[in-house]
Amino acid sequence: MRGPVAPPQVPLAVSRADSFIDLVHDSVERLERRWPQLSEVEFAVLDVPSFGNEQDRAGGWEDEGTVPLGRVTVSEGTGGDPSRIVVYRRPVEIRAKNRDERALLVHEVVVEQVAELLGLSPESVDPRYGQD
Repeated sequence: MRGPVAPPQVPLAVSRADSFIDLVHDSVERLERRWPQLSEVEFAVLDVPSFGNEQDRAGGWEDEGTVPLGRVTVSEGTGGDPSRIVVYRRPVEIRAKNRDERALLVHEVVVEQVAELLGLSPESVDPRYGQD
């Protein structure tokens, strides 16, 4: 008899992508308690940076030989699109050995992008930044 290995409510049934989105969501929730203005920011997860993305090219990462872990797009003012923070799933997953490392790295990327958006240091955004 064939069927699912585990019922849907069991963590085994959660995809890696869904698990990653949950990590980003948890990190954002943690920061929103301290920075309520983040409720106005759109957070997204993409698998990889787009080589055709003008902002990624403008950041110069293609020339440096590095791949960004996240990106922030600042809103152009009222009535336009909201500011947006993107975390790139695959580059983060490749750099983390296990779920705990991945959760820590996701939080660090989110903190760094929020810091850039707010014009603050990452330590100001989250006092525990870099301590784990």
